[in-house]
Amino acid sequence: MSEFTKTNEERLIKLKEVSRLILDTGNAHSFVITNKDFIPSVIPSDFIALFDSLVKEGYPVEDLKKLASKLLNIFHIPIETYPRIESPADSFLAVLEQNNREMVLVLDEIRPVFKAFVKDPENDAFQTELLNKFRQLEVFVKHYTIKENVLFPAIEKAWPDYRCLQIMWSIHDDIRANIKFVIAQLENGSIEIKQFNRCVGDIFFSMMAIKFREEHILFPVIHSTIDEEELQAMNRLGFEIGYPYIQPRNISEEEQVSVADGFINLGTGILKAEQIKLIFNHLPVDITYVDEHDKVQYFSTPPKRIFPRTVAIIGREVKNCHPPESVHVVEKIVESFRSGEKDQASFWIKMKGEFILIQYFAVRDQSGNYKGVIEVSQEISDIKALEGEKRLLDW
Repeated sequence: MSEFTKTNEERLIKLKEVSRLILDTGNAHSFVITNKDFIPSVIPSDFIALFDSLVKEGYPVEDLKKLASKLLNIFHIPIETYPRIESPADSFLAVLEQNNREMVLVLDEIRPVFKAFVKDPENDAFQTELLNKFRQLEVFVKHYTIKENVLFPAIEKAWPDYRCLQIMWSIHDDIRANIKFVIAQLENGSIEIKQFNRCVGDIFFSMMAIKFREEHILFPVIHSTIDEEELQAMNRLGFEIGYPYIQPRNISEEEQVSVADGFINLGTGILKAEQIKLIFNHLPVDITYVDEHDKVQYFSTPPKRIFPRTVAIIGREVKNCHPPESVHVVEKIVESFRSGEKDQASFWIKMKGEFILIQYFAVRDQSGNYKGVIEVSQEISDIKALEGEKRLLDW
């Protein structure tokens, strides 16, 4: 059993005690005075279990974000000095840590420029330099995207107490929003100084706080609960999203996933053939696929098909599927796709009181080789009529 699943119940009780004190009163001075011997005893996994429990108890995420900052201020030293397992070079966690170090360097470059800007906010040169630095910092949000889409799903499978990730994700979003706000203010040249300065301060605090929590809480527990082979496989997934500054070296070819009979490995998921068929036939569009030899190989059968198709079309040359008056258009599209000149063609027509969008997309493999054409047709009257926003479910 891992350290994570054996989190000491007595420590958890004490941590809940101080947490509720902070949530109720805003400070923990009395606890710190009376629990000096307890503070050095905590370990990283205690905080994983604590925040999972508090999330399950229904505390608002905004309150838990504030709590996390105050708690880790109290317990900073024992967490920082807890023995860490160093990640192997070029492993997934090592690359994340390398990118963290690069992020700190960017923050270090921003700091003196920001100080100069605060003294002279009307200085165009300071604004321009600060804008360039924050655009460079914005690249780092890919790090958070990789965590959310590669690391978090693995943690959710491996840990019963994973809900602390909700708090970390929310802080990611705060950082994203603050960086966007700072960049927008600098681009517009109309800066609300107090809000701007507070936003920059929040960025510095939150990014450094997340770095600390990753490297001294999250990653140590990951090392004891997720094996290195699984972590190494995450490197390619991170590479596909795009690491912000430092890329892993020597990424091996993606290993073939062992798939049981009746299942198909699609790279981003493993599905039964029947599931694939259901997915295509429930999309609100007509799909027809023509291969690189100009032969029709597939069409979907949604509940309401716009253009009729029968299985007799399978294997037929695409030029024979269109009337003489329009076949030259189809041939031109196919040849422009095959040559690489174009990748998409769109048409829209009115038919039987409906507004139909017809699109053609070139299909290419990872090397850019032409592999055919997808025709997608859709009735878009309702889409055309959309205005404003709809953010709430109304049924």
